[in-house]
Amino acid sequence: MAKESFDKEIQFLRMLVLTSGAFSRQQFAERLGISVHTFDKTIRRLKEVVSSVHQNLSQEQGKEFSETVRFSYYDSTDPLLLFLFRAKSVKESESQRISLLLAAMNEQALTVMELLDMCCSSLPSDLPLPDEKTIRSDLKYLEEVGVIKREPGPRPFRYRIQDDLVRGLSDGELLDLYDFVDVMANTQVPSVQGYLLRDGLKKHLLRNQVEQYAVEPFLYKYHYYSRILDEAHLFTLLHAIRHRRKVRFLYFSPKSEKSYASKNTNPLFERDTEGKAEKTLPLKIVYDHQYGRWYLLSHGREGIRKYRMEGITQIEEDESVDEVWYEEKKCELAEKIRYGWLIDTGRPVTVRARFYNPEGSEPNFVKERVLLQGQWGQIVHEDEQSFIYEITVNGTTEIKPWLRSFGSSCEVLEPASFRREMIAEWKEIQSYYESV
Repeated sequence: MAKESFDKEIQFLRMLVLTSGAFSRQQFAERLGISVHTFDKTIRRLKEVVSSVHQNLSQEQGKEFSETVRFSYYDSTDPLLLFLFRAKSVKESESQRISLLLAAMNEQALTVMELLDMCCSSLPSDLPLPDEKTIRSDLKYLEEVGVIKREPGPRPFRYRIQDDLVRGLSDGELLDLYDFVDVMANTQVPSVQGYLLRDGLKKHLLRNQVEQYAVEPFLYKYHYYSRILDEAHLFTLLHAIRHRRKVRFLYFSPKSEKSYASKNTNPLFERDTEGKAEKTLPLKIVYDHQYGRWYLLSHGREGIRKYRMEGITQIEEDESVDEVWYEEKKCELAEKIRYGWLIDTGRPVTVRARFYNPEGSEPNFVKERVLLQGQWGQIVHEDEQSFIYEITVNGTTEIKPWLRSFGSSCEVLEPASFRREMIAEWKEIQSYYESV
């Protein structure tokens, strides 16, 4: 994935979505903890990203599109995180060098020294010439992300583009594969790698001038942009979990007035941030499909910790830990969230709720939804009008939105305190609709 992080742009886009352009430049900069000058630079950068992706837009269309990025992000069907991965996954100098390497390896398998000679003769004069170590580093990166493969044989090793899949499929099969990847990337998590694969297939189809591709078969609209934006950290954390490594990051809680802080290298310009420096051992990542949020569950000095991934910035890997101790902490976490509807580690409580069957509806969509989404809960009683569902969960905070989403089809029976809480909330909601 990306060789650089782009925390600032991610928090910037999140603020655009949340405020829909309602903040002034000054308010926006204060919320992000950056200067107005940096705000303007970031806006220009995002416009450049959009322009690089949509190179054939007219000047007027480009202007309208850039305004869409700033004020009407809800109208966009492509997640802008994908643009960031394209634009910032490598530096500008790396981008030109890697483009030359890929173009050369597309024709034939080449050695490191052959690629070095080609780069030195083809790079623009204003860019620094690479050395053998740089080329080897680029090839290692491209091999890790699956773009190229090393040919079998004796040294010196030869490298070529890894495109056996698309070369082995017919145009019709490629279209079917594109449609499948398009659906999965837009409906499953994680998504970013699916989007990158989808775009690679799209470019290959267009290069082959596949006319049937002219019509997009599906159109998607996102309601939870954190689902996409937070995937920038997902693969770093999964790598740390896989290798039992601790991570360090600057964390901004959801209640914090700021959501980002620039990483100043000049001590004269250091400022206090509202973020908290954290060092913790990642154990598990949980996705909340109801709110489109990612959570990191980890072990720190205080025991089990929970972090919303949208508040994580400046993430870096740290030292690894003992395997036996790591497994003990994973078992400890599993026991604590055993009855957690999502990630709650509170005191277990048994919830009983009556669900009313819809009149004249066959099949019974209420019962089907309860059986599909009700996790380990069970239906303990049933008659023609209703059924009673029972589940033991860690506290009622996380299950409450799910029960409330059934509206008048659900009545909480136990515990009594939870029933009174739900009654008070419904009365408050009812007061909003009283006659004026």
